[in-house]
Amino acid sequence: MASTNHAAPNSIEEPETPFPATTKRVIGTVKGVSTAVTTISFASTILITISQNDRVSHWVHVPTENTNPVANGYHSIPDAVGDNDGLLPLTNLTATSLLGGRVPGHETIGQLYARQIASAILTKTPNEKRPLVVGLGLATAEPDRDVYFAIIDLVLQCL
Repeated sequence: MASTNHAAPNSIEEPETPFPATTKRVIGTVKGVSTAVTTISFASTILITISQNDRVSHWVHVPTENTNPVANGYHSIPDAVGDNDGLLPLTNLTATSLLGGRVPGHETIGQLYARQIASAILTKTPNEKRPLVVGLGLATAEPDRDVYFAIIDLVLQCL
């Protein structure tokens, strides 16, 4: 098994810019591949791109607004039952591919990343109502635990 480079030691943070939309960018190395994560917080949408090899080929949309009338617009974050349950995406989120993702594996892994990112946003801000759009340009769609956690770590640095 190849060694994994986690994002934190090799990451480069660029400063936030306040206008016209708050933007933050982090660059790190994930399994030897340069990976750039950019978040742009518009008034109506949160846009996150995850790019390897300077490309984005799959766009995924996740509505974050809780339409349950009992919840009053807020998401309830379940307490972790087991050790790893807190790492799972929220079950009430639905990711939809907008463009791309038709290569076998890309749609599934793209929707997993998008739901996980939306879950992280909602854990931080349970009343978030802006939809999330995630642009992915991954070098491979192979399910790899170390790559997954390294990319999510880069995203969390941008939130």
